[in-house]
Amino acid sequence: MKRTANAHWNGTLKDGKGELTTQSTTLNKTQYSFKTRFEEGVGTNPEELIAAAHAGCFTMAVGAALSQQGFTPGDLTTDAILDLDMAALSITGIHLELKASQIEGVSEEQFKTVAEEAKKNCIISKALSVPFTLNVTYGA
Repeated sequence: MKRTANAHWNGTLKDGKGELTTQSTTLNKTQYSFKTRFEEGVGTNPEELIAAAHAGCFTMAVGAALSQQGFTPGDLTTDAILDLDMAALSITGIHLELKASQIEGVSEEQFKTVAEEAKKNCIISKALSVPFTLNVTYGA
């Protein structure tokens, strides 16, 4: 299986602009620029997309693990906070903040164990070399 995306850029770093398109066309010539990446502008940026990918992958991995154990997951919501060191131009880590509704038959300890395993084993986690942290709010 292959997944594809396309980036187009025109111009200098500060004054140029680009567009991102994904195979699914969920992003279809979605704008990105210096302002959307390092300031405040309309559009997206690569770091935001990494955070979204990590949040999505991790949350699906938690749901999959619970399902494989015979449980029906309820609401699972993850915020991914990506830390970007502007001086070093480097991603220094990603913090995952998971909130989950109570699941019948699953204790808080069991749920946290599932979440920790998903943090280590989701496909996007495996692809990244930065440290990850996780906070879980269960049954809220």
